[in-house]
Amino acid sequence: MFFLLPTATSFWYSLTRWDLMTAEFIGLENFHQFFSEPFLVQGLINTLIYAAMTSGLKTIFGLLLAVLLTSNLIARGFLRTVVFFPVLVSTIGIGITFTVMMHPTRGIINVALEAIGIDGPGWLTDPALALFSVALVDLWKGVGLATLIFIAGLAAISPDYYEASRIDGATRMQQFRRITLPLVQPATITVITLSLIGGLRSFDLIWAMTRGGPGFSSDVVASVIYKQYQAGFYGLSTAGNVILFGLIAVIMVPLTFMFNRREIEQ
Repeated sequence: MFFLLPTATSFWYSLTRWDLMTAEFIGLENFHQFFSEPFLVQGLINTLIYAAMTSGLKTIFGLLLAVLLTSNLIARGFLRTVVFFPVLVSTIGIGITFTVMMHPTRGIINVALEAIGIDGPGWLTDPALALFSVALVDLWKGVGLATLIFIAGLAAISPDYYEASRIDGATRMQQFRRITLPLVQPATITVITLSLIGGLRSFDLIWAMTRGGPGFSSDVVASVIYKQYQAGFYGLSTAGNVILFGLIAVIMVPLTFMFNRREIEQ
């Protein structure tokens, strides 16, 4: 009732031209139109870039921060709170705040860069930078959750492994490569999976910061769907939902299968 029925209904309406009162069956025309419009295809490409970038960065920085915050560091508990705090803040609030901070002339980031003699770029107004700027904000907001997952994974590793390696003369880098990375793999799989799904479904932060602009340079599938719905192209927007569903399934199902098989082998 709560999954299969709505999914089947979405598939049906993606094959129609519908409004709130009527629905006309048109076959695959909505899908053909989706892939024939350059800005719609651009949104699909941006989605893949955004998901890969945010997932990779959250995994790398989350692991590094977790290693740092599980070491003998002064004020370790406070720093954990600082890193995790952005996860609790409203995504829309963060989007609005960073939009102001990234203003090309009055934003605090470019004002600070100007003070040291650097001309700050148009973070959200340059088509070449807009998507990457939003991805960095997404990293800042989401890395705290990745760090928390990695901290839990590191805490599950027995200290005996590190003690034995120290006796054998292993360096910290060797301990990280030979002990930490292999044994923290379940946490790594969890972070990659959650980050990829979040990146593929991302909408709220992008809409709050750029609304898919300038032009269509930072549009993703979710923002394209919303724009088509706003314009009254309900069938096309439903087809976009089906495409997004298929995209997530095509990427995540084989990836999850591969991860699970690797865990079983180990």
